[in-house]
Amino acid sequence: MTSGEDLMSTGEQVTESGPLADPVTVATTTIDLVVDPTPAPTHITTTDSPTASDDRPEATPAAADDRPGPRGQAADPFSLTEEELDGDRTFAFDGDAWVDEPTPVPATGWRRRVWAVTGGRINPGPTPEEQRLRERMEAIRRPFGGARTLAVVSTKGGVGKTTTTLNLGHTLASIRGDRVVALDANPDAGSLGHRVRREHGATSVDLLAEADHIFGYGDVRHFTSQAESLLEVVASDDDPLSARRMGRPEYERLLNVLRVHYNLVLADCGTGILDAATRGVVQRSDQLVVVTGPSVDSARAVSYLLAWLREHGQAELVERAVVVVNGVRQDGSPVDIDSLVDHFAAQVRAVRTVPWDEELANGAVVELDWLAPATRQAYVQLAAVVVDGLGDELAGEGGTGR
Repeated sequence: MTSGEDLMSTGEQVTESGPLADPVTVATTTIDLVVDPTPAPTHITTTDSPTASDDRPEATPAAADDRPGPRGQAADPFSLTEEELDGDRTFAFDGDAWVDEPTPVPATGWRRRVWAVTGGRINPGPTPEEQRLRERMEAIRRPFGGARTLAVVSTKGGVGKTTTTLNLGHTLASIRGDRVVALDANPDAGSLGHRVRREHGATSVDLLAEADHIFGYGDVRHFTSQAESLLEVVASDDDPLSARRMGRPEYERLLNVLRVHYNLVLADCGTGILDAATRGVVQRSDQLVVVTGPSVDSARAVSYLLAWLREHGQAELVERAVVVVNGVRQDGSPVDIDSLVDHFAAQVRAVRTVPWDEELANGAVVELDWLAPATRQAYVQLAAVVVDGLGDELAGEGGTGR
């Protein structure tokens, strides 16, 4: 037997078919692979093409096109295509499915007392009404793309239009957590700015004068007053000595500024739908909130408003609108509220009622915490149905429920 050292010393060349008289070389380079000692060492010589004596099967090239990859680059054996991922979810990880969702803690009543006395070991869960409230609050928090404008309108004074703007804004701002601002868009000295604690005397006229110098939210904040709910208000100019008249171009400019820095803008419009300023705000809005009182003359005025809007190119806006029947007394009303609701339900997307509340009757500063529980819940219902109409992706609470 010839050892590897002997092969290296004698220069004898060996291949699988036996010794060769002369080694075959390529580019004057011979590569000697020595394997010691059994089986016999092999001498490998590179060539440009297989020799006649090399009867070994050719190696099968890797299937480079089995999976998409960069041209000329082998596919990553550990990568998966989208089709493969979609086709095999056997090992998909879903840890949330392994954990039971905890039962919500009840907020009031005997259920809350049982939960408290047992230290949470016994949890009867919330009442059906509490669960509905939770669902409405989740609906209010749903995001929508970009900024939205709500126009709160009525052609009848004294029905609670400004009150609705204020408390709807309070509710949206306190639950959503993003930036919500209410603009007094009444060209005839509106009162919205007097319903919150003013932080300064700046008005919409001042904001308009500085519109070209507004570069960020902090700049706008100098012209708003913020309530405890985080709702911000831009007051109107009610100075009788002021000669500045706010018209359609001015309010459109204000809306443009506010929509850049706020997620939701509520515009408390004037009562004159024929006024160019009010028409301009309505046409720039994404949704109408139409306010009526629980009376025949108020309902008649609002019916005229809806008919006028339909006849002047705003039929789609009317169909998406929400009507608020404000100031409904719980001890009864000379007007059949159910019939009033049905009348408007045939014309708009949803109708909601808000009960009479003494805290809202004086027309002064008001916060949500001051309202009766039934009034607060009514505004939560209203806010939920309003947000439902602010994006096609939102599933609805719309309808005629009261």
